[in-house]
Amino acid sequence: MRSMAIVLLATCGLFGVAHAQSTPAASSAPKFITISNNAILSSRLMGLNVQSASGKSMGKIEDVVFEGGQIIGVVLSVGEVLGSGQRYVAVDPSAISIRYAEREDKWQATMNADLEQLKSAPEFRYEGKWKR
Repeated sequence: MRSMAIVLLATCGLFGVAHAQSTPAASSAPKFITISNNAILSSRLMGLNVQSASGKSMGKIEDVVFEGGQIIGVVLSVGEVLGSGQRYVAVDPSAISIRYAEREDKWQATMNADLEQLKSAPEFRYEGKWKR
């Protein structure tokens, strides 16, 4: 009986930790929205090549970062363009311009950066709770 109580308390403690790392609590009633034609779906971004304004490859979109229900960053995989092993950098979402090119029937992403800026950017690592 005593061990069951300990297991129950430990389980409750684990749920408390998980809740502390989640998004804000959901409202009591769902709020449904209509998505406009101008919206961008994250599923269309994963793996999208990012180019500089001059057309040089800067990397690929690896992840979209959310915090508090808001997009706060985009993780780029830049190892290939730098000639190194797998390396990731996180950038502010405003640093990347994403648009749908109707003539080519595809999504395009550009950013005003060069390879030297990518080389000196802080590395993002998939560690801890983000470990893959």
